[in-house]
Amino acid sequence: MESTVVIQGIEWVARGLEFLGVALIGFSFLYATIRALLRVRDLTPEDYQRIKINIGKALQMGLEFLVAADIIRTVTIKPTREGIVTLGLLILVRTILSWSISVEIDGCWPWQVARVEKR
Repeated sequence: MESTVVIQGIEWVARGLEFLGVALIGFSFLYATIRALLRVRDLTPEDYQRIKINIGKALQMGLEFLVAADIIRTVTIKPTREGIVTLGLLILVRTILSWSISVEIDGCWPWQVARVEKR
């Protein structure tokens, strides 16, 4: 009985993290779209770049929440070999997505940021 309550609690935590990740991504896109539409005539390239950076950062944060939820669910609730392999593939895909978003934001690979900022 007690372990069922713990598993249900962990499942709720994972669902909450998933909800936060999806909500963060959705609200960020909505906010950026509304803001851009309100300023569509006065939108400068700098404004466009700032919107793109903010959306990229929100996507990265949302992906982090989703990865955390997947880790919690897979490791604590159903730690099967298949679940762990699936988790590994999900993390790999989300890491590649996060890196590509970083390249869009910073204009270089994540491990090159310090070198580029020194210039």
